[in-house]
Amino acid sequence: MKLTEQQLDEFNREGWLFLQDVFTTSEINVLLKEVPAIFAMDRKEVWREKNGEAVRTAFAAHTYSEPFKRLASHPRLIEPVMQLVNGPVYIHQFKINGKAAFDGDVWQWHQDYGTWARDDLMPEPRAMNIALFLDDVTEFNGPLMFIPRSHKDGIIEAGHDKLTTSYPLWTLDRETVTRLAERGGMVAPRGKAGSLLLFHSNLVHASPGNISPWDRTIVYLSLCHVDNHIRQFKRDEWIAHRDFSPIEPIADDCLINLAQNNSVSVQ
Repeated sequence: MKLTEQQLDEFNREGWLFLQDVFTTSEINVLLKEVPAIFAMDRKEVWREKNGEAVRTAFAAHTYSEPFKRLASHPRLIEPVMQLVNGPVYIHQFKINGKAAFDGDVWQWHQDYGTWARDDLMPEPRAMNIALFLDDVTEFNGPLMFIPRSHKDGIIEAGHDKLTTSYPLWTLDRETVTRLAERGGMVAPRGKAGSLLLFHSNLVHASPGNISPWDRTIVYLSLCHVDNHIRQFKRDEWIAHRDFSPIEPIADDCLINLAQNNSVSVQ
């Protein structure tokens, strides 16, 4: 899948791009069928909220789930990012964020590259996120919130918050968020399952808690140009991957073929 010149311009200007109806209901169902089994796993990659029950994020699911392994090489995800970073990419991070109904906690205001630079020594922000909605995302169930054009500010000073949620994060203070929001406003992209959201690694973003009765599950691929790979390895490999091999996109119908062959399984 290729982005148009207009879409490329919009991404570069605003720092994010939203595409609806990119994956079909049948394809999404192949992935959703896996999620309960993954979230039920007792393994280090499955990180839970402070209540010890609801899943906050399942890291590296592409290494232990065949459908998500295929998704990690899907051309509708890989090709647009290759356009935007101008070259081959590897998976820096792969995660399924749960944000469970009633129990999904906040993600504080932050920049992803701020963490990748500080914790992983990624040289430049030639990396970005592409997110696939597995559930409908509404104004009620904790949508992502962006501050448009904030990616143009570079790395912003941040503090390491280890207390607010179960997952430590380099977060921005209230004064900084207020200043950026007064200048650029805020947006919260919402849409049906199967929609895609692309955003720059320096774009300031957050999401509120989910106190609605509806889950909000999103898969995130953090993809980095192969020449821009990380130089420091203090975080676990399942959080910051160390295989810098370029991704070779596979067949566009890989998820449907998997379902037709009745080979969907979690190992």
